[in-house]
Amino acid sequence: MSDRDIAKEVLAVEAAAISRLATQLDDRFDTAVKMIDACQGRVIVTGMGKTGIIGRKIAATLASTGTPAYFVHPEEALHGDLGMIVRNDIVIALSNSGETEEVLRVVMLVETIKKIGARVIAMTSNGNSTLANHSDIVINVAVEREAGPMNLVPTASTTAALAMGDALAVALLCRKGFSPEDYAFYHPGGSIGRKLLTIRHIMRRQNVTPVVRDDALIIDALHEVSRAHAGTVSVVDAKGRLVGVFSDGDLRRSIEKDEAAPRKPIGQFMTRNPTTVTPDVLVAEALRTVKDRDIGALIVVDPENKPIGIVDERDLLGLA
Repeated sequence: MSDRDIAKEVLAVEAAAISRLATQLDDRFDTAVKMIDACQGRVIVTGMGKTGIIGRKIAATLASTGTPAYFVHPEEALHGDLGMIVRNDIVIALSNSGETEEVLRVVMLVETIKKIGARVIAMTSNGNSTLANHSDIVINVAVEREAGPMNLVPTASTTAALAMGDALAVALLCRKGFSPEDYAFYHPGGSIGRKLLTIRHIMRRQNVTPVVRDDALIIDALHEVSRAHAGTVSVVDAKGRLVGVFSDGDLRRSIEKDEAAPRKPIGQFMTRNPTTVTPDVLVAEALRTVKDRDIGALIVVDPENKPIGIVDERDLLGLA
């Protein structure tokens, strides 16, 4: 077999393992989701070896989607970290066989965990294992075989556990009504999280953005632009409603047409009907608008079309 054929077989085995999980779901999954959703404490995920690596990812996914969770290494749990588990916590223990020596050593402490007030959800392929028998709920993640000729290397089984962890996390975020804004709150430093923020979180507000009347002279507007260190000025009518914008490009074009333009009203040279945005629009949507329309900035307006701020591409990308 070629390398590509081997890769195709591995992917087919792992895809089949995930597909099989859907047929294995039962009421115990629903019970586990409800139990975690109602949890007054935290979710502690534990597992050994490669399963432990999967456990760390599951804990991270849960935490980033609104379910407080962290990973505890089984061996470290036996040497004091058990104190990290408190009343009303839920322990998710991952073990393909349910008989892993280190996991079983943690199982020996299950009675202590339950006395603390925590409950145990086992994620295993062996519903009759020692781990399963000592758990409150068992989620079946059995696979027919591992990928590879020896059927030994944890591949399909770890993929199945990871997928089941994702299924738990997504089911929980749906139950909680977890919103894009919530996701952004938990990812303030990431580009994805930033794009899920709304414009109100990043806009430069009116008190630091230039606004002038449509009868103001261009030269006076330039003073406002310099004061605010901005490249665009909002132009409003007598009632304060946005009627246009005037940018550095508008200035250059106006002077090219009329050398006396700086001494004339800005309303004669401004760009009318500018593209605007409201404070509740997602940053990702606003960024797409800026790129699609090839414009330098968006004026943020209130329901009365009065300018309350401004954002440009640097603001939207978090570069300002």
